[in-house]
Amino acid sequence: MLLTSITVLSVIFAVLSALGGNLWMIPLCFAGSFLGLCLLAFLFLVAVSYSVDQNKPREEDSPFYRGVIAVYVEALIQLLQVRVHTSGLEKAPREGRFLLVCNHQFLADPGVLLHYFRDSQLAFISKQENRDMFCVGPLMHMILCQTLDRDNDRQALKVILKCIQILKEDKASIAVFPEGGTNHDDKLHPFRPGVFKIAQKAGVPIVVCTLNNTRPIVKNGLKLKPTDVELHLLDVIPAEDLKGRTTVDIAEQVYNMMLADLGQEYRAD
Repeated sequence: MLLTSITVLSVIFAVLSALGGNLWMIPLCFAGSFLGLCLLAFLFLVAVSYSVDQNKPREEDSPFYRGVIAVYVEALIQLLQVRVHTSGLEKAPREGRFLLVCNHQFLADPGVLLHYFRDSQLAFISKQENRDMFCVGPLMHMILCQTLDRDNDRQALKVILKCIQILKEDKASIAVFPEGGTNHDDKLHPFRPGVFKIAQKAGVPIVVCTLNNTRPIVKNGLKLKPTDVELHLLDVIPAEDLKGRTTVDIAEQVYNMMLADLGQEYRAD
């Protein structure tokens, strides 16, 4: 919507500039208008991000900031020519909260998931370092994303308890990459089983997804080449099926589901 609006306005400005008969001005005015409007859109994003105080605990999801994220993620997907091929999204729960788990190949993964699960109000568990990312950190804070210090077990437990609270109070659905981070080889690495305790304690289902081929998005986009990405919702594990099981057992089930979809060549050695 944002990129389309910018393009339409740029065309209008370019056409108006040619009303005096200066047709040669059309491409120049279009390019200037497009770049100028993109700059204004970027400055607006910086302004709304700058106003966020991340040291102030956030207890409610912000519809405004979630809307801003949705608009800008959609624009980036269009600008970088990301073509996402989906399957199984109709299995996503239409009512109630859930824990979404997915493999993690590249920093663009959360954006793709946010775009295709717009109505689910996803709040991600992210590594502590992302809190300091330009614009990203403040925006994440406003939609109840939780940052986790992977080297601090006590802080990690607090994050898990906070996510359970968010689910129980129906404030958002939680999304997590159980591998704990991205990997340079794009393979499926062992999971951190503790995250599955969130679904067990909150009494919510687990939505199992896979993403593939997100790593080339930026490189291809800079070369004006499209990138084909696969997003598959494999299945939903009901909350009832999680009772009485260990998190290690659940993690193994989810890992095998993802590996079966991605292919055995994605198994990490």
